[in-house]
Amino acid sequence: MNKQWSEQNKIMQSQIKKEPTFSDGICTLLDLRKKLFQQLLDFKNTLTNDEFCAIPFINANGYHNKTIAYSIWHIFRIEDIVAHTLICHDTQVFFKKNYQTIIASPIITTGNELVKEQIADFSKQLNLDALYAYIEEVYSGTNTILKSLSYSDTKRKISQVEKNELLELQVVSTDEKAFWLIDYWCRKDVRGLLTMPLSRHWIMHIEAAIRIMNKIH
Repeated sequence: MNKQWSEQNKIMQSQIKKEPTFSDGICTLLDLRKKLFQQLLDFKNTLTNDEFCAIPFINANGYHNKTIAYSIWHIFRIEDIVAHTLICHDTQVFFKKNYQTIIASPIITTGNELVKEQIADFSKQLNLDALYAYIEEVYSGTNTILKSLSYSDTKRKISQVEKNELLELQVVSTDEKAFWLIDYWCRKDVRGLLTMPLSRHWIMHIEAAIRIMNKIH
């Protein structure tokens, strides 16, 4: 585990709990996200297409039993869904820019329903340059949302109306490996969403992706 990322994440979580330190917490979160996003850019400058789609730990238990391409898709589909549908109440970047067609993805979901060879096959279908264009747009858009939040905004709970909207979009598979996400997100308040999908979730999957990269190399 990257101790610097983990420690910075803990500091952020503590800061955003209290109104006097909330703005500091957002700054800490933005800085953490910048460091993590740089790691994703490093992948792009380091890995070949085949390496993005490699799955060396296919039978392992853990986040490293994916591909790096899948992990990137997964992080940012979740972020796009949570930031825009649940927090900001506007249109996801994915739909606004027709990224399914541009990326050549066979799915619009988070990908939680995919396993083993399905993950490898999915990864090989993706246009990686388009995927990176998508994640850069999601990353930038979420940062703008974060900067606009007030401390009181983070206390808002997800309503049934918002949950129903999420269900109607069908961006989470009904497969049991994925559908639990709906209740998981909708039981949280906005602060809870900041501390998992928009921060810790990145760390978990990027650390796994680094493990994949180290195995490949």
